[in-house]
Amino acid sequence: MQIKYHRRFLKNYRKRIAPDKNLANRFKHRLELRLKDPASAIIKDHRLIGKLKQYRSFSVTGDIRAVYQIEDDIIKLYDIGSHNQVY
Repeated sequence: MQIKYHRRFLKNYRKRIAPDKNLANRFKHRLELRLKDPASAIIKDHRLIGKLKQYRSFSVTGDIRAVYQIEDDIIKLYDIGSHNQVY
C-alpha cells in the first residue's frame, strides 16, 4: 500500500508529533500495524461521522489520533493530533 501525506498532516506532524521522539516512533509503529493488520484492536481503527464521514481514524496513543482516507491501494494521511485537535 502506498502512503501519501496531505499538507495539513505534514504541518501538524512537525508541530505536534515530531518534537517528541517517543511519540514519533509510536506513530511509525502504529502506521505499520495499520498497514499490516487494519483489524488490530490496538489501533482502534474506525470510520468517522458527521463532517468527517469520508475519513477513518486510528489511535496512536490514548489521546493522539491519525485521520486518513483509503482510495484504491493508497492511504492518504489527512491530520494528526489530540482528539480535540483533529475532530
